[in-house]
Amino acid sequence: MSEPVVVFRTRSDVEAYVVRGLLEAQGFHTLLSGVTPRSLFPVSVSALGELQIAVLAGDADEARTVIADYQARGDAPRVVGIREGFGELEGRLHYRFRDRGLLEQALTHRSHAQEDDSGAVDDNESLEFLGDAILGFVVADLLYREFPGYDEGQKSKIKAALVSKPALARIGERLALGEALFLGRGEEKTGGRQKQALIADTCEALIAAIYLDGGIEPARAFITAHLQPLVERAREPALLTALTGDYKSALQEWLHSRDARPPEYRLAGESGPAHRKHFAVELWADGRCVTRAEGRSKKEAEQRAARQALAEWGVETL
Repeated sequence: MSEPVVVFRTRSDVEAYVVRGLLEAQGFHTLLSGVTPRSLFPVSVSALGELQIAVLAGDADEARTVIADYQARGDAPRVVGIREGFGELEGRLHYRFRDRGLLEQALTHRSHAQEDDSGAVDDNESLEFLGDAILGFVVADLLYREFPGYDEGQKSKIKAALVSKPALARIGERLALGEALFLGRGEEKTGGRQKQALIADTCEALIAAIYLDGGIEPARAFITAHLQPLVERAREPALLTALTGDYKSALQEWLHSRDARPPEYRLAGESGPAHRKHFAVELWADGRCVTRAEGRSKKEAEQRAARQALAEWGVETL
């Protein structure tokens, strides 16, 4: 058997993954190799090492042609210089990374890293862990300054709302993080780019990446810029409850503050087989049906109906 020949070199984990997937999709047998330096800290430093993709000697010329043709296509995503494509996202972040490897890692989901046989791709879970801690500290400091007269319980409730998955997912959606994610094939097929939990986790990883790249002040500026509007909304109890995603409680509090009776939820219909039931619920208030919503459970349908009712009455929610 002929010796492998290197046909592509890169310092980017994700770039190597893309090119390798391209070649294997065309039927080439590939070998990914290279030394990826490791750090004592949970950050990606793979940009310091070179990764190489090799194919059988007899396939080398054809493989190079496939790569070159793909790069030359104006309608195809770029393979080389993948980190250069981060510029648009950095514009939305209002932060430019000195080490774009950190941004790349923040956007890399576990499913993508697991599909890479080399083990050279780092996912964003360590960054997510660090980002959660940084977010908690910054929000606690912000609330200490913004609500000096509130007791610990009140501030804890506001903090829980601000660092909740719905709040972080809304930030991630505004930044279009879902479009920038590096996902595995399975996660891609199941709509990973639209999953709120996944986008929220990525937002936490992004906070850590900014902190590691530029320090606490850029991270604080990023968090404050996106959460300050929610802090203002949290001054009204009903809005605070809505921030947590508990729209039924938020609606009840809002109606109570206006001396109105609590809403009534009526089951309007069921459909689907027993293991995949679908429920329709009507929300009644003041003797009329305000809205109707559907869900995979009665609870989900009721929460959606409550959210729609809040919107109907001009109460903004996540």
